[in-house]
Amino acid sequence: MIDLRGALGALALGVLAIVGSVSPSAAGVAARVAIHVDEDSPDKMNMALSNAQNIENYYEERGEEVAIEMVTNGAGIAMLREDISPVKDRIERMSEKMPNLTFSVCANSIETIKRRDGVDVPLMSQAKVVPSGVVHLMELQSEGYSYLRP
Repeated sequence: MIDLRGALGALALGVLAIVGSVSPSAAGVAARVAIHVDEDSPDKMNMALSNAQNIENYYEERGEEVAIEMVTNGAGIAMLREDISPVKDRIERMSEKMPNLTFSVCANSIETIKRRDGVDVPLMSQAKVVPSGVVHLMELQSEGYSYLRP
């Protein structure tokens, strides 16, 4: 006869192990959020930056850490361009105060602009290049990041 309590206990432990392995707190942070910006819109980017600040404030008041990554692709990479970003000063200020805020730029989008417009795409020092913005968003979500698109 099968020991039902033992089997259920083993199943519960297995589920807890799986759930615990993708928990944001496993990496020492209370939450993780990926904020997606794909429009050349100062209004959208300012909303995304305000969302990031509000998230930071919420967790800071609770004495907890949060990881925030802003991922740009398509027309949204203009927001992280050194030469044309209308929100450059705000990004620089926020980056100084929020070391947990990172910015990623899609390499595919950079290459598209270079081919289409024949220009270099200088990026702000805060930006790191990822091979594909959408794939990076998928990877972040599989790592337990929540997805936010203002």
